[in-house]
Amino acid sequence: MSIGAGPRVRADGRTPGQLRPVSMSLDVQKWAAASCLIRMGDTHVLCAATVEDRIPPFLRGKGVGWVTSEYSMLPASTSERTQRESVKGRPGGRTHEIQRLIGRALRGVIDTAALGERTITIDCDVLQADGGTRTASITGGYVALAVALRRRGLERALTAGIAAVSVGIVDGMPLLDLDYSEDSHAEVDFNVVGTDAGAYVEVQGTAEGKAFDRGQMDQLLGLADVGLQLLFEAQRQVIEGATIRR
Repeated sequence: MSIGAGPRVRADGRTPGQLRPVSMSLDVQKWAAASCLIRMGDTHVLCAATVEDRIPPFLRGKGVGWVTSEYSMLPASTSERTQRESVKGRPGGRTHEIQRLIGRALRGVIDTAALGERTITIDCDVLQADGGTRTASITGGYVALAVALRRRGLERALTAGIAAVSVGIVDGMPLLDLDYSEDSHAEVDFNVVGTDAGAYVEVQGTAEGKAFDRGQMDQLLGLADVGLQLLFEAQRQVIEGATIRR
């Protein structure tokens, strides 16, 4: 499914409260339990779920499962080549932070007892980056997770839907879903992770040189809520249309 378009206000033609065109395609990878290629404007992320009947050592004997994530940017995903972190020998600080965020977000809507002693890994590979790769990873990662669980007959392990979106203040104007040109000179930048029950799992907010007040924060969260509702609907349509091959 795809959503987007509107009157020209921002450089790419969007209004301040408008998402970039969003599309999600399922089963891009043959061997994944489920995969979702999410496109948010020129940011494209491939999210793949792997289900394994094992758990980390620290959970053995507790009768619960685990959801984790790995995140990477492919070398040609940015205008200047990004070196593979495997060459460096370990993930960088930014990568580590993002994959921990994705894992926390997805675990926030999982009943690990209902999951049983299984580990689900969501691999998020950025094919093309133009801002919002972490929020796209969470949004697409949830789709891959939900479809993988449905195919295993484990829908009961899902306690809510989850998605993420960026908001920020650019040149004094609150904007929804920042692309790189906006994010790179935003005065305030937020990443908002929320559930379809209206709760937040995580809110990351930073002032880049100019502090923001409570009113501005509330305005940005309200803008994020609008974007999240659109993303939940897009996710729902994709998940409901998934082929179930148990």
